[in-house]
Amino acid sequence: MSADPVTPVLTKRWLSPQSWRLSTYEKLEGYTAFRKALAGTPEQLVQLVKDSGLRGRGGAGFPAGVKWSFMPPNEDKPHYLVINADEGEPGTCKDIPLMMADPHSLIEGCIIAAYAMRSHHCFIYVRGEALHCIRRLNAAVKEAYEAGYLGKNILGSGFDLDMTIHAGAGAYICGEETALLDSLEGRRGQPRLKPPFPAAAGLYAAPTTVNNVETIASVPYIINGGADWFRAMGREKSPGPKIFSISGHVERPGQYEAPLGTTLRELLELCGGMKDGIPLKFWTPGGSSTPLFTAEHLDVPLDFEGAAEAGSMLGTTAVQVFNETVSVPWAVMKWTQFYEHESCGKCTPCREGTYWLAQILERMVEGNGTEEDIDTLLDVCDNILGRSFCALGDGAVSPITSGIKYFKAEFLALCEKNRADKPELVGAQAS
Repeated sequence: MSADPVTPVLTKRWLSPQSWRLSTYEKLEGYTAFRKALAGTPEQLVQLVKDSGLRGRGGAGFPAGVKWSFMPPNEDKPHYLVINADEGEPGTCKDIPLMMADPHSLIEGCIIAAYAMRSHHCFIYVRGEALHCIRRLNAAVKEAYEAGYLGKNILGSGFDLDMTIHAGAGAYICGEETALLDSLEGRRGQPRLKPPFPAAAGLYAAPTTVNNVETIASVPYIINGGADWFRAMGREKSPGPKIFSISGHVERPGQYEAPLGTTLRELLELCGGMKDGIPLKFWTPGGSSTPLFTAEHLDVPLDFEGAAEAGSMLGTTAVQVFNETVSVPWAVMKWTQFYEHESCGKCTPCREGTYWLAQILERMVEGNGTEEDIDTLLDVCDNILGRSFCALGDGAVSPITSGIKYFKAEFLALCEKNRADKPELVGAQAS
């Protein structure tokens, strides 16, 4: 696969004048897919999404059609569709630009998904700091109601759907689907014990599906293009296009749409290469909660399987790129401070573990570490990994364990007895 610019799918309207308006959206194939969808049955739509191979774009990569099929077919209780737009993973900036530039693609996707799951109320949970985005979504929802695309008896189909935009209070933990549901119900955002899973007892203890913005925004294109068209992009087990958020030491940081399976080498070509020509040192394939990669991993295919086989995760495709001026222990410390701050405190391994990890790393970065600190870090990580209530704990240990795996010499150089020998490694974080 070459790094030639691909035909945009998810981002194709982003540069159109006033791309967020209903009139622009309708000129560019908008609201054609949901008319097709309403002519079919919910079962046919679920099967089509299964056939397309669409996988969750929020990090976990769970097959969307399979998730939809978990919703019970009967309607004894209300069914809810909840959109996770609480984009909080460091380095991730794909959902907010999508909602800013093309909110109607999300709304149309929501209508199709809600119809497929027999849901009559959809909630979009947006990160509270994204005020401009919340205003734009509210304006787009108002336009959709006025056009008869939301509300009672949509286009005479007999299908009703209401949509609510909810502003979160800016907590990283609320990106975890069950903490998001608690927050949406007005409670403190903390993860729930599973089972029961949201499909059985989610929002207000009713059947609920939680999907990411990019996942749902992909659905109208699948309805119009078909499963085979969608599968022609990306790789066999991870088909379709993906928005890669590229930040850090590159010439042109931003959002780049490319098929799943694109490599960092190809993405670097798209964004103009490394900033000022300073060589790559390390990078994250999917935000700070995915294990680090190094320059050796330039040709790893960035899809769910490729990233996992190389020892990391695709996550949210938040590609953070760091050049040789950056100290790995310093970067790892900054991420760990973030996780310590954002831990909800519900479970002991994460609450206590992130606190101690941050303390040790801060001491090491100041140059007062000991070699035993490295063993202590790994031991604490081992006590958090797989033992915390939700995935925040696992994410918090990823940069530390992978940082020590690839750059142990840098951690050792920060230890007290090694400082005198290699002063240039201490203080590298200042550059």
